[in-house]
Amino acid sequence: MRDKRIMGKSTGHLAECTKRDFSRASEAGKTSGVFKILKSFLHHNRVGDILVLTGKITPAQLGQVLREERSSRTCKNELGQALIDRGMITAKELRLALFKQKFIRTAIATCAVFISLSGGAVKTAKASGIKDVPGKIRIVKASAKSKVEGSFGGYPALFGHGEKRSTELTAFTKWSDMFKRFENVLANGSGDNEVSKLQNDLRGLENASLVEKVVAVNKMMNKVPYITDSNNWGKTDYWATPVEFMQRGGDCEDFAIAKYTALRMLGVPEERLRVAIVQDTYKGIPHAVLIAYTDKGPMLLDNQMDDAVFTDSTRRYKPIYSINRQAWWLHKGLAPTRVASLN
Repeated sequence: MRDKRIMGKSTGHLAECTKRDFSRASEAGKTSGVFKILKSFLHHNRVGDILVLTGKITPAQLGQVLREERSSRTCKNELGQALIDRGMITAKELRLALFKQKFIRTAIATCAVFISLSGGAVKTAKASGIKDVPGKIRIVKASAKSKVEGSFGGYPALFGHGEKRSTELTAFTKWSDMFKRFENVLANGSGDNEVSKLQNDLRGLENASLVEKVVAVNKMMNKVPYITDSNNWGKTDYWATPVEFMQRGGDCEDFAIAKYTALRMLGVPEERLRVAIVQDTYKGIPHAVLIAYTDKGPMLLDNQMDDAVFTDSTRRYKPIYSINRQAWWLHKGLAPTRVASLN
């Protein structure tokens, strides 16, 4: 995933591009749910705006203070102090507004990543419209009773962060297009050798526990060579099918997709798996991983780590969004242990 191009742009340019593109995406989604919340955030990210929107000061009060302080070229922190000095807000209210501002600006960067990874296209891709292509090549029959097909109470917070669920898969065209290309490959037989090899490699794991399957699949797929999209495809970002990945190698999201496919072939239910786009706090760039929700907690399958680990064992990543065929989840601030129901 060539994400450094995102990080290299100025914050202002990112914000404007994201507002414009995300507005188009939210229109396609009828500006509801997650889109409506984010659209509002993207257009109000200054401290003064936040204080007005939350009812701490009036627009007239903000305008008055800005006029009085303009000559001193006040920055946002000095504006807050000016409001405190005039008795308009408390120090606690300013701290809360600054915290909200940080969250909102993180949302702007998040949406920039979201728009980039979706290719900026505006299409409607309902969850029900994405076919279960891995299910066509599974080695554990749909009717077979698997050790991992029991339901569990809810999704634990991913890396300690909350989440908001949406089944509107608008703009995730790289994800939905990958499934379409994968289905075509299976139909025309061009990937038969790779599929047969993968099925053979997975045999013997049918009756393993979910944790055992996760560990084995992570090790298996991490042996495939890493290669950037620009070198592999001549593109800055391309989501490869598992067949393409096994033929040519791939980058982080290709590893995650291949692992997702392998676990689905082993009978792991869709709701137990998500491809997650995260912020790598070590490198300061977005990254893609696979998350598997076991009864012992969510596990991380990462091409940057030799072994699959439980997500609570690392603080390297901050989740941006996660996705499977059923829905996508926007991740936000710290959350309780269980934040979303499966039902």
